[in-house]
Amino acid sequence: MPGWLTGFGTQVTIGLVIGLALGFLARALDADLVGEDTSWLTGLLTWVASAYVQLLRLLIPPLIFTAVVTSVANLRKVTNATRLAVSTLVWFAVTALVSVVIGIVVALVMQPGNTTSVSADQASEPHTMGSWLGFIDSVVPVNFLGLSAAANSDGDINVTFNVLQILVLSLAIGIAAVKAGKSAEPFLHFAESLLSVIQVVLWWIIRLAPIGTAALIGRAVSTYGWEALGSLGQFVLAIYVGLALVMFVVYPAALAFSGIPVGGFFKRVWPVTSLGFFTRSSMGVMPVNQRVAEQSMGVPREYASFVMPLAATSKMDGCASVYPAVAAIFVAQFYDIDLSLTHYLLIVIVSVLGSAATAGTTGATVMLTLMLSTLGLPLAGVGLLLATEPIIDMGRTAVNVTGQSVVATIVAKRNGILDQDTWDAAEDGEGALAPKDTAASMTERATV
Repeated sequence: MPGWLTGFGTQVTIGLVIGLALGFLARALDADLVGEDTSWLTGLLTWVASAYVQLLRLLIPPLIFTAVVTSVANLRKVTNATRLAVSTLVWFAVTALVSVVIGIVVALVMQPGNTTSVSADQASEPHTMGSWLGFIDSVVPVNFLGLSAAANSDGDINVTFNVLQILVLSLAIGIAAVKAGKSAEPFLHFAESLLSVIQVVLWWIIRLAPIGTAALIGRAVSTYGWEALGSLGQFVLAIYVGLALVMFVVYPAALAFSGIPVGGFFKRVWPVTSLGFFTRSSMGVMPVNQRVAEQSMGVPREYASFVMPLAATSKMDGCASVYPAVAAIFVAQFYDIDLSLTHYLLIVIVSVLGSAATAGTTGATVMLTLMLSTLGLPLAGVGLLLATEPIIDMGRTAVNVTGQSVVATIVAKRNGILDQDTWDAAEDGEGALAPKDTAASMTERATV
């Protein structure tokens, strides 16, 4: 059987096709039921999809901690570590800047706020707000694991983790271990060993991606309610036009400018992009993204372990650039508020900096409230857009995770540390996500 047919990307695509068929079948079964009941198939797809995302998120705290601590220690071997960090932040800012400008232009050309038929009665202020002070609070760790818990209305306790806090704490401990010298060597060896174990378990979870993809797209088709677009169809179209321009114009241009084959990159990143689209979770896809960067793109592990957790929290071209720009202009158009040049400059500034400011929270709604409050626009406008949130979030997340991989690959390439042998090995599906990949190979280090 040809290697491409058994490749991980092909399996994900097959899962996508099967999931679409199951989703339409589940939707047909739901239509035959009375009231708010759903069919057994919709319930099954929802359970499998939720379980897969939960498995992906399960190992994120220990993965980030061990990977960042280990990468800080290994960065001692890299002579241009500071240059790598600066280059990463510069590319974060450049791609975010171009993305927000695209969002502004698309919104001004398509004018979704002037063509919508949504009722003003749907306007309502959100329960969650974004703020710059919230960013500062989110950076300071509240406990060793960055954990927090909250009670639901039904009495259940939801435990969540703050990735930004884990990242900050891991960086601090990694630097401290390096400063401690020989006495910290056993700790660093333990962190490296634990990282290898976590990656083996993580690979087992990643191999379930075709099943997870089928369940996720099936759930989306059967439950997200595509008919909810209705009067907001022009807004959704504007968002996806902006996202498509970033994905298929900005990213290819940046890759080509850096001498990276565009087709080869998108072939390798496809599992990441598709999982981002269906899971709607940058953090859930982060382990897959890091693995693809290391063993399909050729990004050295020492750098990938640093950049991927950072990118998953603060590199969001979809959520923090295109979406808030289009949404803010939509709200201004809807309420017939004229925006000045100063407003547009503020949109650019908030979009470039805002993804970091909302890194400790979840959801693009927080980013949108930060944008609207900074511009002085009615926060009640957020309620107008909530009906389309699930559908829009799929595209936003796909762009987010793809952009994260774009920056990691570009910086590695431009700094001369991209492993060409690894890139070439993945050309025929023999890289990080090929079926013959073994657990033993996961312990091998990319050399800088």
